[in-house]
Amino acid sequence: MTDHVTLENEAQTMRDVMEALGHHEKIETPEGHDLTKAHLITLPEKRTVKDLTSDHRAALEYLKPARRKGTARLEDLDSLIIWANRFKGDTSALFAKPDMSAPTLTCIADYHAAGAVDPVNLGGDPTARHCHHRAVYGFPLSDEWKAWMKVSGAPLEKDDLGEFIEAQAKDIMDPTPAVLSGSVSDKNEPWENRLIHTARQIEGRYGQLNQLLAMSKQFQVFETSDLKVSTNRDTGEAEIQFLNEHRTADGKPLNIPNLIIIAIPVFLGGAPYRMPVRFRYRKQGGSVKFILSIYNPEKAFEAAFKEAVSRATEETNLPLFMGSPEA
Repeated sequence: MTDHVTLENEAQTMRDVMEALGHHEKIETPEGHDLTKAHLITLPEKRTVKDLTSDHRAALEYLKPARRKGTARLEDLDSLIIWANRFKGDTSALFAKPDMSAPTLTCIADYHAAGAVDPVNLGGDPTARHCHHRAVYGFPLSDEWKAWMKVSGAPLEKDDLGEFIEAQAKDIMDPTPAVLSGSVSDKNEPWENRLIHTARQIEGRYGQLNQLLAMSKQFQVFETSDLKVSTNRDTGEAEIQFLNEHRTADGKPLNIPNLIIIAIPVFLGGAPYRMPVRFRYRKQGGSVKFILSIYNPEKAFEAAFKEAVSRATEETNLPLFMGSPEA
């Protein structure tokens, strides 16, 4: 009888020991699934405390993310405007980067709120945001813009000039009678007066497409040298110099236009901008190089970029910063 009682006592003692070894505090998720608080489990004595915070956060985000993040790459300005209006909040902002080679417009839906930084607030800076939810629109430059910018300022052989002019003939517009007259008038279109002013500034004269095509097919330059002697009456010193003049095959002085007008869009699908292009040639030995240079293309780019960005700010009612956002 005593042995039976003893065995029962030993078994109960073993059960009590095993229950004590396996005891742990109840795991509780903070009220409201608060992801800012740690989720801990206390294991039996002499065992470690395990941090389950990351596991709980992963479980909570399994069906729905805790916050928005990612960058949308949009294909047109309309899409960026729609995206901004869909996700914008009180702190959203636009960033415009007017890079002529790769212009962009970025919307950050969760940008930092206005106000000074609060570095001593124990709860963190109340104005800070993650800036992880973004959309970027890279303005696509038009094929015409890329073609003319590629040759602008580069010396071309006669055949290369002819091929380029024939390929881009649709971009070249003949000067209007008002432009050819060179007289600024209130009766002219604003763009006509602008082109006339440009011609006056650089002493230019506008030509037509057929003139360029003719020169690209058959163009010869003959050089003559005239001797000029000048004497300083006070010192008696004489100066001798040769004056080189380019003439046509029949000996007449060359008189060719040095400006043409092109009308091309800056951005794909955009409105065309009229720009003067300087036309020059350079004789080197027996060869002639032709140079087409767009006059001040920055103005056309800035006008097109400003028009697009202004539309975005007006239709989203968001503040605009010129430049790139924080990385």
